[in-house]
Amino acid sequence: MKLKKKAKKILIILLLILLVVLVILAVKSFGTKEVKETKVLSEIKGYGYKLKDNKPAKYKKMFEELKEILEADEVDEEAYAKKISEMFIYDFYSLKDKVSKTDIGGVDFVYSGILENFLQNAQATYYKYVENNIYGNRKQALPVVSEITIDKVEQDSFEYEKGDKTDDKAYVVNVSWSYTDSKFSDYQKEAKLVFIHDGKKLCLVELQ
Repeated sequence: MKLKKKAKKILIILLLILLVVLVILAVKSFGTKEVKETKVLSEIKGYGYKLKDNKPAKYKKMFEELKEILEADEVDEEAYAKKISEMFIYDFYSLKDKVSKTDIGGVDFVYSGILENFLQNAQATYYKYVENNIYGNRKQALPVVSEITIDKVEQDSFEYEKGDKTDDKAYVVNVSWSYTDSKFSDYQKEAKLVFIHDGKKLCLVELQ
């Protein structure tokens, strides 16, 4: 009887040790999961635009097109306005590549004076239900912008900073787009963007 009890105790101790080892391994495995750091692949000097390696191939292509426009001997400002309109729409309304609801797209093109408000509104509306994907295991279906069409571009006078400033040659761009999956066909598909001059940069100051 004593031998049986002793064997039972040894078995229980071994099982407890095994359980502790398994818990430690699980914790280590979870704790050391790599979170990939983003790297800057390209930069447009003088404008502050940076291309990070976590952007989709389509956005990378648009970035290189923008770089070509801005590094030309003479910048075609209308082409500039059109290209950043495309890039903003693609980056803001495509959610699949976003890590969380705070990973807002298109911020590179937003005027600094409205950026904080823009981020708050985005997190409270369009980005509100984006699940965290820091470890790349998200199963949530999210939209990706497909075709983008610049419907109209014109220059007009626009007041901003609560009417304290005016840009007499602001760009007003009407854009429409589609999504790669028809399940998102009821999502927003058109917008009006207003870009004002901030030095030599064009910055988004209004999105309708």
